[in-house]
Amino acid sequence: MRVLVIGSGAREHALLLALSKDPKVSKLLVAPGNAGTAKLAEQHPVDVASGAAVTELARTLEADLVVIGPEVPLVLGVADALREAGIATFGPSAAAARIEGSKAFAKDVMAVAGVRTAHSEIVDSPAKLDAALDRFGPNWVVKDDGLAAGKGVVVTTDRLVARDHAAELLETGHPVLLESFLDGPEVSLFCLVDGETVVPLLPAQDHKRVGDGDTGPNTGGMGAYTPLPWLPQAVVDQIVSEVVEPVAAEMVKRGCPFSGLLYAGLAIGVDGPAVVEFNCRFGDPETQAVLELLDSPLGEALNATATGTLASLAPLQWKDGAAVTVVLAAENYPGRPRTGDAITGAEGRGVFHAGTASHEGKVVSAGGRVLSVVGSGADLAAARADAYSKIESIRLPGSHFRTDIGLTALEGRISL
Repeated sequence: MRVLVIGSGAREHALLLALSKDPKVSKLLVAPGNAGTAKLAEQHPVDVASGAAVTELARTLEADLVVIGPEVPLVLGVADALREAGIATFGPSAAAARIEGSKAFAKDVMAVAGVRTAHSEIVDSPAKLDAALDRFGPNWVVKDDGLAAGKGVVVTTDRLVARDHAAELLETGHPVLLESFLDGPEVSLFCLVDGETVVPLLPAQDHKRVGDGDTGPNTGGMGAYTPLPWLPQAVVDQIVSEVVEPVAAEMVKRGCPFSGLLYAGLAIGVDGPAVVEFNCRFGDPETQAVLELLDSPLGEALNATATGTLASLAPLQWKDGAAVTVVLAAENYPGRPRTGDAITGAEGRGVFHAGTASHEGKVVSAGGRVLSVVGSGADLAAARADAYSKIESIRLPGSHFRTDIGLTALEGRISL
């Protein structure tokens, strides 16, 4: 297969590396890619949000399979354009991608499918805001109803902070979703989904807040680890049977069957799993850790999903041990990041590029989350040690990273 990956982040870099190990993948292509993906795949410029542009590129490059990484092109219907042109595509239709693109749509699907999630309310007018806020608390969860790259969420015990965030969203024309707070440790479970066929990957845990100890504002994700020593396999099976499969079945009933990667973000509370959010694509930074442990051919699995033959795919095989992703972020992230600084020491194995670019023969920072560094080992302690030894050798002025990725699990401080 000639495989074209769409996107420019560390997720796409990790997908390319895993695809490069599949003996059936004869050629790797990426658009637009970054300074790191250039070593693995032939790079091409493209407007990832344009179905016409991506389709034309895929035709020109004679791609047998297109893998769409980011959520924006999926929500905008790029997968639809590719499928209409007869090109096998990994990624859901625009109608199915609403599971991430509209939290109100996702809530409705879950309600009909009988899936546990937080109580919620949509606010579309500043005049309704105060009364709605009074119906929630003492922990307020305020979300942008649309796409916000993981940064449109505020969780706070301060009503004024909640109100300010909601008012800011409403002023920019974005409806606000208020939710009740879900207690318990969070889990990210990725599943390959082809209609009603669901194949789970390893569960992971993301670290959303920017600072150690889960302090500071939310980000796109500062690190992740897999597997989860505190999560029994029976709970993973429960998530598949009580959450993912009912949602997949409901989307088939609605005439918008899901095809691609369905990401369930959950909180595991005293009453069992409850959905925090759904995403319509591989999550970043969890993907980098999960794929590190995948022992089955990735291209074969993605192609089976894209061509409607997932039910006949052999069971996925996984390496023993653990993997940890630590994100190196630019100065001031998640605010406006400092960019254009030279990066050194990032040439080794397990370093995935995200916000990088090539400039005058050097690799420079070009975004907020600059690199993802993945460590692996026989257990979580070894994987953490491997990741942090790698990240310590990287130099980027003003950069920062969390030092506690996976630490609470390692110290036995997470339990159900």
